Amino acid sequence: MQQIAAEFWQYPIQDSFAALDASAEGLSDEEAARRLAACGPNRITDTERRHLLVEVGKRLANPLVAILLVASAVAGVTGDLSSFIIIVSVVLLSTGLDLVQAHRAQATAAALRESIALTTCALRNGAPTKVAVETLVPGDVVLLAAGDLVPADGLVLDANSAQVNQAALTGEPYPVAKVAQGEPGDLIGEAPNVLLHGSSMIGGTATMLVVATGALTQFGQIATSLAKEPPPTAFERGIRHFGMIIVRLTMFLVLIVLLSHLALGRPPLEAFLFAMALAVGLTPELLPMIVTVALTRGAQRMASAKVIVKRLSAIHDLGQMDVLCTDKTGTLTEARIALVAHPGIDGKDNARVAELAAVNAQFETGLKSPLDEALLAHLAGHPAEGWTKLDERPFDFERRRVSVLAEKAGGRIEIVKGAPETLLALCDRSEDGAGKIVPLDEALHGQILALHNGFAEQGLRTLGVAWKPAEGRSSIDTDDDAGLIFIGLCVFIDPPKASATSAVARLEAAGVRIKVISGDAPSVVEHLVAQLAIPVKGLLTGREIEVLDDQALAARVEAVDLYARVSPDQKLRIVRALQARGRTVGFTGDGINDAPAIRAADVGLSVEGATDVAREAADMILLDPDLNVLADGVTEGRRTYANVMKYIRMGTSSNFGNMLTMALASLFLPFLPLTAVQVLLNNLIYDLSQIGIPFDRADPGELRKPRGWDMRSLLRFTFIMGPLSSLFDIATMVALVKLFHVDVAIFRSAWFIESMATQILVVFVIRTTGPFWRTPAHPVLAMTALSCLGLALVLPFMPFGPVLGFEPPGGRIMAVIGVLVLAYLAAAECLKHSAMRERHGHRRGRHRRKGPGRRAPRSDVRG
Repeated sequence: MQQIAAEFWQYPIQDSFAALDASAEGLSDEEAARRLAACGPNRITDTERRHLLVEVGKRLANPLVAILLVASAVAGVTGDLSSFIIIVSVVLLSTGLDLVQAHRAQATAAALRESIALTTCALRNGAPTKVAVETLVPGDVVLLAAGDLVPADGLVLDANSAQVNQAALTGEPYPVAKVAQGEPGDLIGEAPNVLLHGSSMIGGTATMLVVATGALTQFGQIATSLAKEPPPTAFERGIRHFGMIIVRLTMFLVLIVLLSHLALGRPPLEAFLFAMALAVGLTPELLPMIVTVALTRGAQRMASAKVIVKRLSAIHDLGQMDVLCTDKTGTLTEARIALVAHPGIDGKDNARVAELAAVNAQFETGLKSPLDEALLAHLAGHPAEGWTKLDERPFDFERRRVSVLAEKAGGRIEIVKGAPETLLALCDRSEDGAGKIVPLDEALHGQILALHNGFAEQGLRTLGVAWKPAEGRSSIDTDDDAGLIFIGLCVFIDPPKASATSAVARLEAAGVRIKVISGDAPSVVEHLVAQLAIPVKGLLTGREIEVLDDQALAARVEAVDLYARVSPDQKLRIVRALQARGRTVGFTGDGINDAPAIRAADVGLSVEGATDVAREAADMILLDPDLNVLADGVTEGRRTYANVMKYIRMGTSSNFGNMLTMALASLFLPFLPLTAVQVLLNNLIYDLSQIGIPFDRADPGELRKPRGWDMRSLLRFTFIMGPLSSLFDIATMVALVKLFHVDVAIFRSAWFIESMATQILVVFVIRTTGPFWRTPAHPVLAMTALSCLGLALVLPFMPFGPVLGFEPPGGRIMAVIGVLVLAYLAAAECLKHSAMRERHGHRRGRHRRKGPGRRAPRSDVRG
């Protein structure tokens, strides 16, 4: 048995028989068994599960997590049991949540497997035989009837009015006709002679030659791609990069302090413990908790806006998203068919055209198509009032029309509706808008065809309507199709969504570029975006994408916003090409074939009515398929990101400043400025003061455009605000030593108070880019910050203060500290604008590459 060509549906059936060494009589049991041993069972294989310890080890290797674990070990060695417990608990909690998210892929695979039939009817030894689906092999011939699930990919050998629902694969709800011969499409899903694994028969019968089974089917290839490890998201890349920065800062400071202390002859153990305490002081122990709380709160707000968040970190990625790839169905259109026109032969709407078409639809038995439902809905569901049905000739794919014999007020006529080109070939007369019968000459025939073609170019679907007198007849003869009178066309559309234009405008204003990716023809997509007045540029078709390698595609995607006749694997390539350009990509989809692109995107989006597999692969599910809901989600994502960055900016700069001060002071003082326990206590109280940040408000300027992990801006902020706090810490040290001549215990108490006051109060200054008094902090943040400040102020005065190495400082010392703190806050207010200013021309995304066609990011930033 040879390997069959990938485009097998585009070749004659005899070529497929030859390639598979098969025939229309099927296989013998012996040959089927031999092929089963060679090809393997026809099933979606289970995802290989890694051992739990391997999964845990992978997550503990994250630089930031590794730092936290080292910090917890140091806290345990120095006797700081509370810090040890807090850090370990936070690491375990965040790792546990991550593991739960990682195993969602297994639920996706399970949803795929549940969509597969268990048994089917195949020709074995020349006779129909019920066999297990798992035993099907290439070359088998399968018999299918209405209600059957298609068990493999294959070619139609014979069909009798076969209709297939491929919604599970494509998300499109309309039945698809299948025939043994037909024009091959560009895409496998469009081929009329192909049946795909996972689709279902909803009408007629079909005989299929099995071409691919198991993982080689379109269905199986999707399942295999979902089982692969997804690429790191924008949030994960940012956290890892931030962790590496903390590692470098920590190693630099610890080595300098350790070597300096050893050079000064300090006891090695004491120097080591102090250096390790500084390392812990630089570590944002509560970052995982702050991030989790901020994201959880964001998820709660998004749920009220009809967005269900499945992966918490996707909220951040949604705020950073600067490209949204979307299909037109359901997001730009209503995903329903409506009758928009019913012109007669003169091009003007004719009520009799709609009436006759609706009577035909009302009396048609069997499955009603979406076009029939649109006709009935247009006439309020009562089109047959006064009409009586006498006979019917149902639709079939050879005739491509439906005939109904009906009577009204003694007049008996045969009403026919179907493909316009087919009906026109059977008509010799036509009826104009006044009811006059005129000959259907060549000129009128061309005029009607031009009208039909004009609608088709706009992406509209049409049905032709004709009739003829039937006086004295009580049935429709099978060969009685000639002599029809053409009356007009019924024109249908999936209406553009009224809210789409404003929603796209909101997203564009927020810096999110819309790219429409569709399986429809280019003219259909272009007409839709023109109707919605969506600003787009460039068009690529599936055929053009097919000849581009990944590098060439990446060079084109920036300048192209419309993609037509695109296959499922090309959707995935487009997403990856945009990511290669440094974009943070969102992708909306509802079919199984969308699942790989949904999962590969930084933000995978699906809708409530999507297939189970698409919903499982998505990070978020829109309960209302409206881009306005998504625009609201983008704002929420940016608010959440703004609050996370507040903690990172304030924590990193404050910790760096404090640790820098203590490192310098330890070189010039004959004693350590703070003990290791006091350093850890300082860091712990500060971190606890920040747990209200997730509840805080964000500046309007932070919501106006996508924002990513700008590490250079973070370092600039740290290197401006950190040394500023060090300057005032050193001023405090000089005052305590030179002015007040305090002993070691009081020095440590006073410096501890000053350090805590500057760290905590500056939060109210640098939480906003504007004057701090104009935008008050959220009450929860104010409460947690001021409560922790109060705790820090009273600790040296408590009876157990000496146990911690504290002694109460006097009133004069406290007054000087108060003046220094106020001066520091004033200086911070003045310097924060330059510290928080974004780099000019900064482009989001760490891995952004230069290339032709780059679109400059919008800049509308406060500060």
